[in-house]
Amino acid sequence: MKIIVPMAGRGSRLRPHTLTVPKPLIPIAGKPIVHRLVSDIARVIKQPIEEVAFVIARDFGPVVEENLRQIARDMNAKPTIYYQDQPLGTGHAIMCAQESLSGPCVIAYADTLFRADFQLDTTADSVIWVKQVEKPEQYGVVNLNDKNQIVGLVEKPENFVSDLAVIGIYYFKKAEDLKAELQNVLDSQLTRGGEYQINDGILAMMQKGKVFVPGKIDLWMDCGNKNVTVETNSLMLELLEKEGEILLDHNIQQDNSKIIAPCFIGKNVVLKNSTIGPHVSIGNDCVVENSSIKNSLIQNDTKIKNANLDNAMIGNHVIFDGNFSSVSIGDYSVLE
Repeated sequence: MKIIVPMAGRGSRLRPHTLTVPKPLIPIAGKPIVHRLVSDIARVIKQPIEEVAFVIARDFGPVVEENLRQIARDMNAKPTIYYQDQPLGTGHAIMCAQESLSGPCVIAYADTLFRADFQLDTTADSVIWVKQVEKPEQYGVVNLNDKNQIVGLVEKPENFVSDLAVIGIYYFKKAEDLKAELQNVLDSQLTRGGEYQINDGILAMMQKGKVFVPGKIDLWMDCGNKNVTVETNSLMLELLEKEGEILLDHNIQQDNSKIIAPCFIGKNVVLKNSTIGPHVSIGNDCVVENSSIKNSLIQNDTKIKNANLDNAMIGNHVIFDGNFSSVSIGDYSVLE
């Protein structure tokens, strides 16, 4: 089994955090979004992962590329890096990784996290992962026949089609089939809004009789902007605590401080006269003094004092001293 992750977009809605770090590498409960994504996919499909291929922008740089390769190595999988030099849509991004489009494959966009307990139907030609939603008119949804097979995809339907929204994760029994149809899309210059879309390749497969079925997930967590990313961090901490994952480093230096679970606290963190939690993630090498922090996400090498934070997202190498609450501070910022 292969996993292909198109992730060349920077994530403009999550600025300023994505000005220096691509969105899929923003940590959620101590691990990058994309790391949690591929690990969760592997857990659902219950098969050895042969290769993890990442489609990125060339300017992400060697440090990001090495971080991604290490994610694959941690799964005993071959790491592969491809580049998408122009933002020409989902179909184009997938075709940037065409050398890896063979055999059974999962394609997953790296801006969402999930929890699922379904059995992957490997007899189908494809599985499209979906989540039941309250307002289907705001999403792309699947159209099902009486055999519970997907026979259509409808983007933001004005009239009810179904309440099963496509979350951006797909399984293909033979990735070559998708590759051939997407090549036809590119050759015929079939674009929507100037972009080549995966849906046109999927619809062409359906027209040729390929069987698509839904894989229903239980929980869908977005990381699109600051507020929902902080919320996703809180949800993930709740889940990981229930699943028994160790979230606190053993070497936290605590001086007159209290930690209210669930929280993730990384290595070499110093807490002085502070209350942390619930629902807080603090990265490595941070110092927190005289502060109260809850429902917040703080990255690495940051110093915070005299703060009362709630619904905050703070980047790397930040110095923050002040009486603010709901903030979003990017890397290398100083507020004193």
